[in-house]
Amino acid sequence: MPKTLQEEIKQTRPFASREHEAHLSVIRTAAVLTDEDEQFLRPYGVTATQYNVLRILRGAEPNGLCRNEVRDRMLTRMPDMTRLLDRMEEAGLVVRSRESDDRRMVRTKIATSGLNILAELDGAIEREHKSRFARLSDDELRSLIQMLAKVRDDGG
Repeated sequence: MPKTLQEEIKQTRPFASREHEAHLSVIRTAAVLTDEDEQFLRPYGVTATQYNVLRILRGAEPNGLCRNEVRDRMLTRMPDMTRLLDRMEEAGLVVRSRESDDRRMVRTKIATSGLNILAELDGAIEREHKSRFARLSDDELRSLIQMLAKVRDDGG
């Protein structure tokens, strides 16, 4: 039987409500998964955020995306997308170019080295995800996905 959140964070008092416990449990789980992702990606020389950008840009091939389009597709909020893309361009993971009709518009595309990293990671990431969620049945995974979508739904 897995540890309860209360045991895991060594909390001695009960949670204020079931909703409070659920909220904290989602945050704790996200933190654990993010930490594992960072550890997994470190040998490949990319962060989880950079990996997310590379996946987004691969999906946008061959046209690429402007900075705000990348930002809007991120899994987590990224306040300084320009600086992130600057670092990724310096590392040779992405290439950027100005649009000819509107010089203010900068289009970002995934570079060959970024595609190579993703090609190297694709199978390994898939195996990692399967391993991480191996204790859940297909029905449980479907339910988890649906429940989390319900929590994220703003009612609109």
